This record gives sequence, structure tokens and C-alpha cells, in this order.
Amino acid sequence: MEAHREKTNTCGTICLKYLLFIFNLLFWLAGGVVMAVGVWTIMEKSDYVSLLQSSYYSASAYILIAAGAIVVVTGVLGCCATLKEMRSLLILYFILLLCVFLLELAAGVLAYINFQKCFPFCYQLDETLKANLKETMVHKYQQPGEECITQAVDRLQQQFKCCGSNSSTDWSDSAWIQAPSNDRLVPDSCCKTPSDFCGRRDHPSNVYRVEGGCIMKLEEFILSQLQIIGAVGIGIAFLQLVGMMLTCCLYQNLKEEPV
Repeated sequence: MEAHREKTNTCGTICLKYLLFIFNLLFWLAGGVVMAVGVWTIMEKSDYVSLLQSSYYSASAYILIAAGAIVVVTGVLGCCATLKEMRSLLILYFILLLCVFLLELAAGVLAYINFQKCFPFCYQLDETLKANLKETMVHKYQQPGEECITQAVDRLQQQFKCCGSNSSTDWSDSAWIQAPSNDRLVPDSCCKTPSDFCGRRDHPSNVYRVEGGCIMKLEEFILSQLQIIGAVGIGIAFLQLVGMMLTCCLYQNLKEEPV
């Protein structure tokens, strides 16, 4: 009878070990995905949000990278604790999972409270940021030393199929458009089929006339990115709960470490 109970416990422990090991692999991969999203945001999309002249959006990408790194380290620790069957490592692993989960929960609660305070306006960019975007596009486009801004504006208008911050008429205030040597009405990147000097005509058949301009497109883009980040965060939080339960079960099944 005692031998049967010991065999059952051993089988249960082995199953828990494999389940926790598989979980840690998934958790490790999830951390890698979060890091990749953060790096991708900085490498590919940061030039868009840099036009807003706000550090908030770029900081969120670095937070993603840091969070992904913590998750990766935690996953590696969990694998080691599972394979070595060390109760002390399991306790440390559980504490790390709990800390990350509580931080995510606190961040989620704060975000929800702030959302309730500003609803229904918080889905839009702050008016100051909108003004910054127009100021940047009008006064820095095609100016000496502002090549990065120029490229970012051109990419923004072409990828989002828009023209100007609020509308194509914003470009009439541009220092570059008003220069005597320039006969364009809008930048060439406003054109539906870009070519040299195509910006001389601002007819709707030639340039993008999007209601709300590029600022509306940028709002939609940022909102979609926040929704993706939120979905990833919820998925990782669920994985953490599963991991904590498996860790507790394995901890109870393991014998005490020899002193």
C-alpha cells in the first residue's frame, strides 16, 4: 500500500515537472515575443511617435523590452528549478511570478482609473500633442538638420495615405512651401502616386484628402498598438496564474531538501 502511494506521488511529481517545464518554455517564448514587439516598435515605428515630441510613447517600448527581459529570466529560472527539483529555487521562482503579476495588476488598475477619469476623450491624443505634430510638420519639414523629421513625415503620409496634420491645407503655413524657390502646394509624399513635383497640384484626384488628416490615422495606429499590448499582457498574466498554481503543486509534491 505504501509502495503504491509512493509510486503515485512519483508519477504525479513527474507529470507536474513536465507540465511546469512546458509552461516555462511557453513563458520564455512569450517574453521573447514581448521583447521583439518592443524592439520592432523602436526600430520601425518610433519615427511616427517621435513626431509628437513626447517621450511617453517611446518609453512604453522600452518598458516592453524590460518586461520581456524579466519574463525571459524568470522562465529560465523556472526551468532550472523544475529540472533540479530544488524547493528553494521554486520559492524564488514563485515570488518572481507573483511580483510581476502584481505589477501588471497595479498598472492595469491605474490605467483603468485614468481611463474612467478621461472617458470619453482618452481615446484621442492630447490636444498639446496634436499641436506639436502640426508644429513639427509645418516648421521642420525639409529644413536643414531635420532630415529624420522629413523622412518620418513622408513615411507617415505615404503609409497612412494622409496629407497634413489635420488636412492638406495645413501645408500652406509651411516655411518650405512658402519659399520662393518652391512651387509645390503640398509635399510629394501627399500624392496618391508619388513622383517628383507631383505636389504642384493639390486636387483630390492627385493628393490624399482624409477627414481628420494624419492625426486621426496616427490616433488609430496608437490605439491599435495599445490594444495589442493589452491583449499580450492579459495572455501573459493568465500564464502566470497557471505557472503559480503548478509551482505550488510541485512544491508540495517534492520531498524536503536534505540539510
